[in-house]
This record gives sequence, C-alpha cells and structure tokens, in this order.
Amino acid sequence: MAVVNSPKKSPASKNTLFLFDKTNYYIMFAGIGLILLGFILMAGGKSQDPHVFNKEEIYSFRRITLAPFLIIAGFVVEVVAIMRKPKTTQEKI
Repeated sequence: MAVVNSPKKSPASKNTLFLFDKTNYYIMFAGIGLILLGFILMAGGKSQDPHVFNKEEIYSFRRITLAPFLIIAGFVVEVVAIMRKPKTTQEKI
C-alpha cells in the first residue's frame, strides 16, 4: 500500500482563532487605567509631623469613597472585557 502524504500547510496559512479581539484589549486597558487611577487617588496622606493626626486628610471623600469606587469599577470593566464575546467573521473549524 502506498502512503499518500497530505500537503503540509505553512504556518502563515493556518487559521488561528484568538480568544480576544482588539476591542477586548482596549476595554482591558481602560479597566487597568481605572484601577491604577483609584490606587493613585488613595495614596498619600502622610503628615510632616508623626505626632499630628490630620483627620480631614486621611478620611477625605477622595480616599474613602472615590478611590475604592474607581477600583471596583475597574474590576467590573475587566470582567466585562474578559466575558465579551469577540465578533468573528471566520468560520470555526
């Protein structure tokens, strides 16, 4: 019996199906930006004198409310970016 060799495909001709498309990555970068912005807004509050406690600076709206909200919103955006189904025009094999 003769063995028939099937033509080998070059690596460029293989159909690759990516998990995410460009839009998913843009949404992910936006989520990372929100998380980083939240952590930046939460940072600081150091007093020049270690014996002085500045209550208004530590418990400000920015550190207690805004920054955690941005961090949680960033994580929600990350989940949306991961769960979003990419629009494909290729036929699945």
